[in-house]
Amino acid sequence: MHPHHCFHCPPADPVYTDPTVVVEDYYYPQIVPVVHTVQIVKRHHCVPVPKHICNYVVKDEYTGPVTTSMKRSKR
Repeated sequence: MHPHHCFHCPPADPVYTDPTVVVEDYYYPQIVPVVHTVQIVKRHHCVPVPKHICNYVVKDEYTGPVTTSMKRSKR
């Protein structure tokens, strides 16, 4: 056997490096009111709509022979 097979290295002193910065970003919803102004304009228009109205005129006509009872006497 060779003597170097049983050789163990002594523990080494640790080497410290500058810290590595790991940034973990966390995002949270933040309500931001966005106000939309809506202006409602109510426009009023007159629109002609025909309304048919029947006007009845009743006229009596007499035809045929005139009887003596319908004649007026002259005085």
